[in-house]
Amino acid sequence: MERKGEVLTLILAGGAGQRLYPLTKTRAKPAVPFAGVYRIIDFTISNCINSGMMRIYVLTQHKSISLDRHLKEMCSIFRPEFGEFLETVPPQQFIVSRWYAGTADAIFQNIHLLEEKRPNHVLILSGDHVYKMDYRVLLEWHLSKDADLTIACVDVERKEASRYGVMEVDSDWKVIGFSEKPRNPKPMPFNPDRCLISMGVYVFRTETLVKAVIRDAKRQTEHDFGKNVIPELVEVANVYAFPIRECLPESMHYWRDIGTVDSYYEAQMELLEPSPQFDLFDSSWRIWTHIGQQPPTMIRGSKCSIQNSLVAPGAFIADATVIRSIISYGVRIEEESNISESILMPNVIVGKGCTLKRTIVDEGVCIPPNTTIGVDDKSDAKRFFISKQGIRVIPVGTIFLETPQ
Repeated sequence: MERKGEVLTLILAGGAGQRLYPLTKTRAKPAVPFAGVYRIIDFTISNCINSGMMRIYVLTQHKSISLDRHLKEMCSIFRPEFGEFLETVPPQQFIVSRWYAGTADAIFQNIHLLEEKRPNHVLILSGDHVYKMDYRVLLEWHLSKDADLTIACVDVERKEASRYGVMEVDSDWKVIGFSEKPRNPKPMPFNPDRCLISMGVYVFRTETLVKAVIRDAKRQTEHDFGKNVIPELVEVANVYAFPIRECLPESMHYWRDIGTVDSYYEAQMELLEPSPQFDLFDSSWRIWTHIGQQPPTMIRGSKCSIQNSLVAPGAFIADATVIRSIISYGVRIEEESNISESILMPNVIVGKGCTLKRTIVDEGVCIPPNTTIGVDDKSDAKRFFISKQGIRVIPVGTIFLETPQ
């Protein structure tokens, strides 16, 4: 296997995250808090760290200040004296005077990074997925196939496949067809109810990548890997699929695209199952983050009840009931409040006697005493964002003008 220094990692973290609004009202999607102590991008970066891929550029764009701050705090893990780095790269406009126009354009505008580092292979990742992957195994597969491009893939139900890039492969996992978000996705040949989809995890031979994005930049396209670059490469290059269910241990078969409020909510509720498929407590594959110095969690009062929940450091819960919920660091919940199936982001304050059900409360919001959210659909619809599956979202900056009686 090639040395890790011959691989450069580029993480795409510049999308506006419109489908995740209002959680992306003031931040980039990769910076959205997750599971009490993490940001969504932490899972991709942790995969890099655990795989020994320590040369990382994060390509940022929209509302990036909180993401920049978080990644700066994580830089202490990296050792520059050994050539390791974690750096954010907004649009530099060296080549064109505009923002990134698509995923392929983001790479095209940063070709100078490839010229500077001269890696043999480039690992391109998305910053908004929750999963575990040993990229060393992916790279070994890529090299064994002598591939120009290798795409990590997973199978999903056919009814869900239209949201993703759908792949067709032969018996050796060579990709022979690729369609981005097709209306009628082609099923797997041995299972008509499932499709093989791209995970947005790519390993490119550097020469192939550079030629492909330059060629795409000269055309009137959407400058997108899935819509433009990959379908063309399938016709002219050696493109292979990397099937995670066949190549990785079962602990790495979980993958979630955090694209909407509902998928964001569901992914976190899955963590609260008795035996979750994605195990945050797996000591063999640590999830790295930085939340600063926090005091211990305080559970105060003889009537306090917490069931099937994640409670982060620095939380203060006083004689309240918390059931199947995510309580982030710095959260304070006053007595006689009832929190169920909800997500409270960092530094949220919940006053006395509140009821929150199936509700996401964004960072720093103060819920006044005796407030009820998640019980009356008609009343909530007048005040809050409600997702397709009925999840209430209280965004950053929400101020309750009237205190409920």
